[in-house]
Amino acid sequence: MSTLSEQEALAFIMVTMAAADTTLSERELARIGNTVDTLPIFDGFTRDDLVETANRCSGILNEPSGLDQILGMVKASLPERLYDTAYAVAVEIASADLHAEQEELRFLQILRDELELDNLVSAAIERSARARFRLP
Repeated sequence: MSTLSEQEALAFIMVTMAAADTTLSERELARIGNTVDTLPIFDGFTRDDLVETANRCSGILNEPSGLDQILGMVKASLPERLYDTAYAVAVEIASADLHAEQEELRFLQILRDELELDNLVSAAIERSARARFRLP
């Protein structure tokens, strides 16, 4: 299993989240790009890097046990201090369509379990996203 940079691992999470419901919406793609452009953790990670990483992630997702491979690579590549960041970027992408499908909710649950996130931490991240993306 190859390792990823921290930025690649976070991008893998976003791409996997966007692909969870089998449709990549324009909003999800735009949100991934915006996240890479604005979050400090992605400083130095270019749009070209994102495209290359997204293609690599998509290829792995299409393999048998692809999701397990992705989760293993992400966990092996991220320090524990970035587990909450990984969950936050996943929630950010899930909220792009202003409605999370069952597959997306299931992926969030799998990610929480894989990263062994504290329930209060994950609830706070989810609540923050709901507050930011609430419709008038």
